[in-house]
Amino acid sequence: MSKLFSSLNLKNNILKNRIVMSPMCQYSSHDGFANEWHFVHYGSRAVGGVAAVIQEATAVSPQGRITYKDLGIWKDEHMLELNKIVNFIHNQNSLAGIQLAHAGRKASTTIPWMPDEKLEEGYSQWPVVAPSAIAFDSDSLVPKELSIDEINIIITDFKEAASRAAKAGYDIIEIHAAHGYLIHEFLSPLSNQRKDIYGGEFKNRIRFLLEIVEACKEVLHNHNSLWVRISATDWAEGGWSIDESIELAEILKNSGVEVIDVSSGGLLPHVKIPVKPNYQVPFAQKIKNETGILTGSVGLITHAVQAEEILENEEADLIFIGRELLRNPYFALQSSIILEGSKNYPSQYERI
Repeated sequence: MSKLFSSLNLKNNILKNRIVMSPMCQYSSHDGFANEWHFVHYGSRAVGGVAAVIQEATAVSPQGRITYKDLGIWKDEHMLELNKIVNFIHNQNSLAGIQLAHAGRKASTTIPWMPDEKLEEGYSQWPVVAPSAIAFDSDSLVPKELSIDEINIIITDFKEAASRAAKAGYDIIEIHAAHGYLIHEFLSPLSNQRKDIYGGEFKNRIRFLLEIVEACKEVLHNHNSLWVRISATDWAEGGWSIDESIELAEILKNSGVEVIDVSSGGLLPHVKIPVKPNYQVPFAQKIKNETGILTGSVGLITHAVQAEEILENEEADLIFIGRELLRNPYFALQSSIILEGSKNYPSQYERI
Protein backbone atom coordinates (compact mmCIF):
# COMPACT_ATOMS: atom_id res chain seq x y z
CA MET A 1 0.00 0.00 0.00
CA SER A 2 1.19 3.50 -0.80
CA LYS A 3 1.73 5.97 2.03
CA LEU A 4 -0.82 8.33 0.45
CA PHE A 5 -3.50 5.68 0.83
CA SER A 6 -2.58 4.50 4.29
CA SER A 7 -4.92 5.46 7.10
CA LEU A 8 -4.03 7.85 9.88
CA ASN A 9 -5.34 7.43 13.40
CA LEU A 10 -6.24 10.58 15.28
CA LYS A 11 -7.24 10.52 18.92
CA ASN A 12 -10.88 9.73 18.20
CA ASN A 13 -11.07 9.65 14.40
CA ILE A 14 -9.52 7.73 11.52
CA LEU A 15 -8.58 9.34 8.23
CA LYS A 16 -8.97 6.67 5.55
CA ASN A 17 -6.08 8.13 3.53
CA ARG A 18 -3.78 11.15 3.69
CA ILE A 19 -5.59 13.43 1.23
CA VAL A 20 -7.50 16.37 2.72
CA MET A 21 -9.51 18.94 0.82
CA SER A 22 -8.08 22.34 1.70
CA PRO A 23 -10.56 25.06 2.67
CA MET A 24 -11.23 27.35 -0.30
CA CYS A 25 -13.77 30.18 -0.27
CA GLN A 26 -16.66 29.92 -2.72
CA TYR A 27 -18.27 33.34 -2.14
CA SER A 28 -21.64 31.83 -2.99
CA SER A 29 -23.90 32.21 0.04
CA HIS A 30 -26.56 34.68 1.13
CA ASP A 31 -26.59 35.87 4.73
CA GLY A 32 -24.08 33.15 5.53
CA PHE A 33 -26.36 30.26 4.55
CA ALA A 34 -25.09 27.21 2.68
CA ASN A 35 -27.07 26.24 -0.41
CA GLU A 36 -27.16 23.76 -3.30
CA TRP A 37 -23.81 24.96 -4.61
CA HIS A 38 -22.06 24.08 -1.35
CA PHE A 39 -23.84 20.74 -1.08
CA VAL A 40 -22.74 19.65 -4.55
CA HIS A 41 -19.28 21.22 -4.29
CA TYR A 42 -18.31 19.52 -1.04
CA GLY A 43 -20.29 16.37 -1.70
CA SER A 44 -18.54 15.72 -5.01
CA ARG A 45 -15.10 15.88 -3.38
CA ALA A 46 -16.22 13.40 -0.76
CA VAL A 47 -17.47 11.11 -3.55
CA GLY A 48 -14.06 11.68 -5.14
CA GLY A 49 -12.37 9.85 -2.29
CA VAL A 50 -10.68 12.40 -0.03
CA ALA A 51 -10.23 11.41 3.61
CA ALA A 52 -11.57 14.72 4.89
CA VAL A 53 -13.31 17.75 3.47
CA ILE A 54 -12.43 21.01 5.23
CA GLN A 55 -15.14 23.54 4.50
CA GLU A 56 -14.13 27.01 3.41
CA ALA A 57 -13.46 29.85 5.87
CA THR A 58 -16.79 30.14 7.67
CA ALA A 59 -17.35 33.42 9.46
CA VAL A 60 -17.94 33.45 13.21
CA SER A 61 -19.67 36.83 12.88
CA PRO A 62 -21.06 39.00 10.07
CA GLN A 63 -18.25 41.49 10.67
CA GLY A 64 -15.72 38.70 10.21
CA ARG A 65 -16.66 37.85 6.62
CA ILE A 66 -14.18 38.44 3.81
CA THR A 67 -17.09 39.33 1.52
CA TYR A 68 -20.84 39.61 1.91
CA LYS A 69 -21.16 36.25 0.12
CA ASP A 70 -19.13 34.24 2.67
CA LEU A 71 -20.47 31.23 4.51
CA GLY A 72 -21.30 31.82 8.15
CA ILE A 73 -21.97 30.01 11.38
CA TRP A 74 -22.84 32.95 13.62
CA LYS A 75 -26.45 31.87 14.23
CA ASP A 76 -28.24 28.62 14.94
CA GLU A 77 -30.26 28.85 11.74
CA HIS A 78 -27.11 28.19 9.71
CA MET A 79 -26.78 24.70 11.17
CA LEU A 80 -29.59 22.98 9.25
CA GLU A 81 -28.07 23.29 5.76
CA LEU A 82 -24.57 22.64 7.10
CA ASN A 83 -25.77 19.43 8.72
CA LYS A 84 -27.04 18.18 5.35
CA ILE A 85 -23.55 18.65 3.89
CA VAL A 86 -21.96 16.91 6.87
CA ASN A 87 -24.29 13.91 6.62
CA PHE A 88 -23.53 13.43 2.93
CA ILE A 89 -19.79 13.62 3.52
CA HIS A 90 -20.11 11.02 6.28
CA ASN A 91 -22.09 8.77 3.96
CA GLN A 92 -19.05 8.72 1.65
CA ASN A 93 -16.84 7.48 4.52
CA SER A 94 -15.05 10.84 4.77
CA LEU A 95 -14.60 13.15 7.73
CA ALA A 96 -16.27 16.55 7.68
CA GLY A 97 -14.31 19.59 8.75
CA ILE A 98 -15.03 23.29 9.02
CA GLN A 99 -12.65 26.23 9.15
CA LEU A 100 -13.75 28.91 11.63
CA ALA A 101 -12.59 32.35 10.61
CA HIS A 102 -12.61 36.09 11.16
CA ALA A 103 -11.16 38.20 8.35
CA GLY A 104 -10.06 41.16 10.49
CA ARG A 105 -8.66 44.00 8.38
CA LYS A 106 -9.14 41.91 5.21
CA ALA A 107 -12.92 41.86 5.66
CA SER A 108 -15.55 43.72 3.64
CA THR A 109 -13.98 43.27 0.22
CA THR A 110 -15.34 42.67 -3.28
CA ILE A 111 -16.02 39.23 -4.72
CA PRO A 112 -12.75 38.15 -6.43
CA TRP A 113 -14.33 37.80 -9.87
CA MET A 114 -16.22 41.13 -9.45
CA PRO A 115 -13.39 43.54 -8.55
CA ASP A 116 -15.19 46.60 -9.92
CA GLU A 117 -18.39 46.01 -7.97
CA LYS A 118 -19.53 49.05 -5.99
CA LEU A 119 -20.07 47.92 -2.41
CA GLU A 120 -23.19 49.08 -0.62
CA GLU A 121 -22.52 50.41 2.87
CA GLY A 122 -24.27 48.31 5.49
CA TYR A 123 -24.96 45.34 3.21
CA SER A 124 -21.77 44.57 1.29
CA GLN A 125 -19.42 46.93 3.11
CA TRP A 126 -18.97 47.45 6.84
CA PRO A 127 -16.33 48.79 9.27
CA VAL A 128 -13.38 46.44 9.77
CA VAL A 129 -11.33 45.67 12.86
CA ALA A 130 -7.79 44.55 13.64
CA PRO A 131 -5.29 44.41 16.48
CA SER A 132 -3.92 47.78 15.30
CA ALA A 133 -5.25 50.52 13.03
CA ILE A 134 -3.07 49.52 10.08
CA ALA A 135 -4.71 48.94 6.69
CA PHE A 136 -3.79 45.93 4.55
CA ASP A 137 -2.89 48.20 1.63
CA SER A 138 -3.65 51.66 0.25
CA ASP A 139 -6.91 50.46 -1.31
CA SER A 140 -8.22 48.83 1.88
CA LEU A 141 -10.30 50.21 4.72
CA VAL A 142 -8.38 51.40 7.76
CA PRO A 143 -9.42 49.07 10.59
CA LYS A 144 -10.53 50.08 14.05
CA GLU A 145 -8.17 48.86 16.76
CA LEU A 146 -9.98 46.31 18.89
CA SER A 147 -10.55 47.05 22.56
CA ILE A 148 -10.07 44.34 25.18
CA ASP A 149 -13.86 44.01 25.50
CA GLU A 150 -14.20 43.61 21.73
CA ILE A 151 -11.45 40.98 21.71
CA ASN A 152 -13.37 39.03 24.35
CA ILE A 153 -16.53 39.24 22.25
CA ILE A 154 -14.72 37.74 19.25
CA ILE A 155 -13.31 34.94 21.41
CA THR A 156 -16.89 34.20 22.45
CA ASP A 157 -17.94 34.29 18.78
CA PHE A 158 -15.38 31.56 18.02
CA LYS A 159 -16.56 29.54 21.01
CA GLU A 160 -20.22 29.73 19.97
CA ALA A 161 -19.32 28.92 16.36
CA ALA A 162 -17.35 25.87 17.52
CA SER A 163 -20.34 24.74 19.57
CA ARG A 164 -22.64 25.04 16.55
CA ALA A 165 -20.11 23.20 14.38
CA ALA A 166 -19.95 20.32 16.85
CA LYS A 167 -23.75 20.15 17.01
CA ALA A 168 -23.94 20.18 13.21
CA GLY A 169 -21.79 17.05 13.18
CA TYR A 170 -18.39 18.25 12.01
CA ASP A 171 -15.54 15.95 13.01
CA ILE A 172 -12.74 18.47 12.48
CA ILE A 173 -12.78 22.04 13.74
CA GLU A 174 -10.00 24.09 12.15
CA ILE A 175 -9.18 27.57 13.46
CA HIS A 176 -7.99 29.89 10.71
CA ALA A 177 -4.85 31.64 11.96
CA ALA A 178 -3.23 32.16 8.55
CA HIS A 179 -3.21 34.27 5.39
CA GLY A 180 -3.35 37.70 7.01
CA TYR A 181 -6.75 37.34 8.61
CA LEU A 182 -7.53 38.43 12.16
CA ILE A 183 -5.67 35.82 14.22
CA HIS A 184 -2.62 36.04 11.96
CA GLU A 185 -2.78 39.83 12.33
CA PHE A 186 -2.35 39.36 16.08
CA LEU A 187 0.55 36.93 15.58
CA SER A 188 2.67 39.13 13.34
CA PRO A 189 4.55 42.18 14.71
CA LEU A 190 4.07 43.81 11.30
CA SER A 191 0.31 44.11 11.86
CA ASN A 192 0.19 44.03 15.67
CA GLN A 193 1.66 47.11 17.30
CA ARG A 194 -0.38 46.98 20.50
CA LYS A 195 1.14 47.96 23.83
CA ASP A 196 -1.14 45.83 26.01
CA ILE A 197 -1.23 42.10 26.86
CA TYR A 198 -2.07 41.23 23.22
CA GLY A 199 0.94 42.96 21.65
CA GLY A 200 4.69 43.17 21.81
CA GLU A 201 6.55 40.04 22.80
CA PHE A 202 5.78 36.59 21.38
CA LYS A 203 3.73 35.32 24.33
CA ASN A 204 1.43 38.33 24.05
CA ARG A 205 0.97 38.11 20.29
CA ILE A 206 -0.09 34.43 20.50
CA ARG A 207 -2.45 35.08 23.43
CA PHE A 208 -5.51 35.73 21.25
CA LEU A 209 -5.13 32.41 19.42
CA LEU A 210 -4.50 30.46 22.60
CA GLU A 211 -7.58 31.96 24.25
CA ILE A 212 -9.66 31.01 21.22
CA VAL A 213 -8.29 27.45 21.37
CA GLU A 214 -9.16 27.14 25.06
CA ALA A 215 -12.63 28.61 24.54
CA CYS A 216 -13.39 26.22 21.68
CA LYS A 217 -12.17 23.21 23.65
CA GLU A 218 -14.81 23.94 26.30
CA VAL A 219 -17.65 23.21 23.87
CA LEU A 220 -16.24 20.52 21.58
CA HIS A 221 -17.25 16.87 21.86
CA ASN A 222 -14.90 13.94 22.48
CA HIS A 223 -14.94 12.94 18.81
CA ASN A 224 -13.96 16.42 17.58
CA SER A 225 -10.42 16.94 16.36
CA LEU A 226 -9.05 20.47 16.76
CA TRP A 227 -6.75 21.73 13.99
CA VAL A 228 -5.11 25.11 13.37
CA ARG A 229 -4.03 26.58 10.03
CA ILE A 230 -1.05 28.92 10.25
CA SER A 231 1.11 30.91 7.90
CA ALA A 232 4.57 29.64 8.79
CA THR A 233 6.21 32.86 7.62
CA ASP A 234 5.21 36.31 6.41
CA TRP A 235 8.03 36.19 3.82
CA ALA A 236 9.04 39.64 5.11
CA GLU A 237 11.82 40.97 7.32
CA GLY A 238 10.64 41.59 10.86
CA GLY A 239 7.50 39.54 10.36
CA TRP A 240 6.19 36.25 11.73
CA SER A 241 8.82 33.56 11.19
CA ILE A 242 9.22 29.81 10.94
CA ASP A 243 11.02 29.78 14.30
CA GLU A 244 8.00 31.41 15.93
CA SER A 245 5.74 28.93 14.11
CA ILE A 246 7.69 26.03 15.59
CA GLU A 247 7.44 27.51 19.08
CA LEU A 248 3.71 28.14 18.61
CA ALA A 249 3.14 24.60 17.28
CA GLU A 250 4.73 23.12 20.41
CA ILE A 251 2.39 25.17 22.59
CA LEU A 252 -0.64 24.24 20.48
CA LYS A 253 0.29 20.57 20.66
CA ASN A 254 0.36 20.77 24.45
CA SER A 255 -2.99 22.57 24.33
CA GLY A 256 -4.73 19.68 22.56
CA VAL A 257 -4.45 20.70 18.91
CA GLU A 258 -3.96 17.56 16.79
CA VAL A 259 -2.91 18.90 13.39
CA ILE A 260 -1.13 22.02 12.15
CA ASP A 261 -2.20 22.90 8.62
CA VAL A 262 0.91 24.68 7.38
CA SER A 263 0.64 27.42 4.77
CA SER A 264 2.43 30.77 4.49
CA GLY A 265 2.06 34.42 3.54
CA GLY A 266 -1.05 36.51 3.12
CA LEU A 267 -0.31 39.22 5.66
CA LEU A 268 1.19 41.75 3.26
CA PRO A 269 0.55 42.62 -0.38
CA HIS A 270 3.28 42.52 -3.03
CA VAL A 271 5.56 40.18 -1.07
CA LYS A 272 7.95 38.16 -3.21
CA ILE A 273 7.22 34.47 -2.64
CA PRO A 274 9.18 31.78 -4.55
CA VAL A 275 6.08 29.95 -5.73
CA LYS A 276 6.87 26.55 -7.20
CA PRO A 277 5.82 22.94 -6.54
CA ASN A 278 6.44 21.95 -2.89
CA TYR A 279 7.55 25.48 -1.96
CA GLN A 280 5.73 25.27 1.38
CA VAL A 281 6.62 21.68 2.23
CA PRO A 282 9.83 22.56 4.15
CA PHE A 283 7.77 24.53 6.67
CA ALA A 284 5.57 21.54 7.45
CA GLN A 285 8.65 19.35 7.70
CA LYS A 286 10.41 21.67 10.16
CA ILE A 287 7.38 21.95 12.39
CA LYS A 288 6.83 18.19 12.29
CA ASN A 289 10.45 17.38 13.05
CA GLU A 290 10.87 19.95 15.83
CA THR A 291 7.60 19.34 17.68
CA GLY A 292 6.29 15.92 16.70
CA ILE A 293 2.84 17.31 15.99
CA LEU A 294 0.99 16.04 12.92
CA THR A 295 1.35 18.44 10.01
CA GLY A 296 -0.38 18.94 6.71
CA SER A 297 1.43 20.41 3.74
CA VAL A 298 0.00 22.62 1.00
CA GLY A 299 1.19 24.53 -2.02
CA LEU A 300 1.16 23.47 -5.67
CA ILE A 301 0.82 19.78 -4.88
CA THR A 302 -0.88 18.50 -8.01
CA HIS A 303 0.28 14.95 -8.72
CA ALA A 304 -0.08 11.60 -6.97
CA VAL A 305 3.62 10.71 -7.13
CA GLN A 306 4.55 14.16 -5.83
CA ALA A 307 2.23 13.73 -2.84
CA GLU A 308 3.51 10.20 -2.21
CA GLU A 309 7.12 11.38 -2.14
CA ILE A 310 6.36 14.07 0.45
CA LEU A 311 4.92 11.42 2.74
CA GLU A 312 7.62 8.86 2.04
CA ASN A 313 10.25 11.47 2.90
CA GLU A 314 8.38 12.16 6.15
CA GLU A 315 8.06 15.83 5.28
CA ALA A 316 4.41 15.89 6.36
CA ASP A 317 1.68 13.57 7.61
CA LEU A 318 -1.17 14.85 5.44
CA ILE A 319 -1.46 16.33 1.97
CA PHE A 320 -3.88 19.25 1.67
CA ILE A 321 -5.06 19.64 -1.91
CA GLY A 322 -6.64 22.93 -2.95
CA ARG A 323 -6.79 24.19 -6.52
CA GLU A 324 -6.17 20.75 -8.00
CA LEU A 325 -9.38 19.53 -6.34
CA LEU A 326 -11.25 22.46 -7.88
CA ARG A 327 -10.06 21.28 -11.29
CA ASN A 328 -10.45 17.59 -10.55
CA PRO A 329 -12.88 16.43 -7.83
CA TYR A 330 -11.70 12.84 -8.40
CA PHE A 331 -8.02 13.47 -7.71
CA ALA A 332 -7.98 10.92 -4.88
CA LEU A 333 -9.68 8.16 -6.89
CA GLN A 334 -7.41 8.71 -9.86
CA SER A 335 -4.33 8.82 -7.61
CA SER A 336 -5.25 5.42 -6.19
CA ILE A 337 -5.14 4.01 -9.72
CA ILE A 338 -1.74 5.59 -10.37
CA LEU A 339 -0.17 4.47 -7.09
CA GLU A 340 -1.91 1.18 -6.39
CA GLY A 341 -3.72 0.13 -9.53
CA SER A 342 -6.96 0.04 -7.53
CA LYS A 343 -10.25 1.40 -8.74
CA ASN A 344 -12.04 2.39 -5.56
CA TYR A 345 -14.94 4.05 -7.30
CA PRO A 346 -18.35 4.30 -5.61
CA SER A 347 -20.61 1.41 -6.53
CA GLN A 348 -22.71 3.72 -8.68
CA TYR A 349 -19.64 4.42 -10.87
CA GLU A 350 -18.10 0.94 -11.08
CA ARG A 351 -19.56 0.21 -14.51
CA ILE A 352 -16.98 2.54 -16.08
